[in-house]
Amino acid sequence: MAEEVTGVRVSRFLVNRDFARLWYGQAVSSIGDYVFDTTLTLWIATELLAHSHWAPAAVSGLMLCAFFATMVVGPLAGVFVDRWSLRRTLLRSEAIRGIVVGTLALITLLPTSTLPVGVWLILLYAVVLVVNSAGQFFNPARFATIGEIVEGEADRAKAFGLGQATAATAVILGPPIAAPLLFALGIKWAMFINCASYVVSYLAIRSVRFPATDASRTDVSTAERTPWRTQFAEGIKMFARNRFLIALLAVMVISSLGTGALTALMVFFVTDNLHVSAGLLGILWMAYGAGAVSGSLISGRLTKLLHARNVTWLGLILGGTGIAALSRTSHYPVAVALMFVMAIPVAVMNAGISPQLLAVTPKEFTGRMMGVINPVVTAASMISVVVAGSLASTTLRNFHATVLGLHLGRIDTIFLTSAALILCAGIYAYFALPPTTVATD
Repeated sequence: MAEEVTGVRVSRFLVNRDFARLWYGQAVSSIGDYVFDTTLTLWIATELLAHSHWAPAAVSGLMLCAFFATMVVGPLAGVFVDRWSLRRTLLRSEAIRGIVVGTLALITLLPTSTLPVGVWLILLYAVVLVVNSAGQFFNPARFATIGEIVEGEADRAKAFGLGQATAATAVILGPPIAAPLLFALGIKWAMFINCASYVVSYLAIRSVRFPATDASRTDVSTAERTPWRTQFAEGIKMFARNRFLIALLAVMVISSLGTGALTALMVFFVTDNLHVSAGLLGILWMAYGAGAVSGSLISGRLTKLLHARNVTWLGLILGGTGIAALSRTSHYPVAVALMFVMAIPVAVMNAGISPQLLAVTPKEFTGRMMGVINPVVTAASMISVVVAGSLASTTLRNFHATVLGLHLGRIDTIFLTSAALILCAGIYAYFALPPTTVATD
């Protein structure tokens, strides 16, 4: 009896039994992915191309492969996610990723000197490209699956919040696991661990009870006969005509234009503004991750209390205010505290956006909706990174000014601009998002 009661409590905490099974797989797979990504970066930089002047460029190639998958494969994948059974799409994506990473793991059993450096890099880039391309099918299918197995705005916000908490925890745990694993046991074990994580995710997904209608999606002959180009165009038209989706996309783009700069320049903020070693950057991001976990765990309750629209604009306003406060501090402990506090409303806001996307998107267009959202938001974030980095290196390199008694330097000026963009996103969300979300299913 005690075991049954415990099972019910766990199921309620994780929304319901089917989402709990989906979440278990994501938890293991996310940690495996971060171990995999960090290990590849470290292996290239410290072993494969140790002491080489073009090691940074080689590491950047990994990121370019992931970016290519998002920008090129992502929009196309959305069409097929809407055509195919969600269950089969999830399972096949995990099978492909597991097989590819497992094959690489077997190859890494060979001594590094067995293959030329160029061949190793081609193998790594190919694996990263395939893994991220499969992810472009997996992520929209998982998003749509949550819409199928979780009902209600508050429960959906809780589900997406738990997913965010899991991802944030993986960010905190993955890199610290990867470094000692690589240097003590070698790259092959990181590969095998990630391969095993896909196996666990595959088995977890198999245990999820999908709606009976999901199995019939691949049997819809009309969808199969319609050219994918036509379906892709229909998805773009649906998105362009849906003013709520346009508003949500605009909110995400404006905020991403601000947040990308933080990622790119935080290490320089630590050294130039906080006057501490760059090695302490990790603690700052760990504080942010801990705040993101905390915010994600309370997102369901806050969404139920305030509604998704309100947690969206409030989260942006509070997050932008937090970044503005962070830009003005020169004390490291204060910055750590601000990173933790700032992450809480941002995480709640992120969890609140997903239920709104589901509510205003027809079910048959969920994949294509994600195929528009992800590349556009990714592009906005990349633009922010490039512009912020360029300004800090050129126009604002020696910038110093005093405004109303406040001293401004290059990094805090860019951070204040980022805060202003996020505040603008919050104000726009307040006026543009509907007071109540109307379902279009």
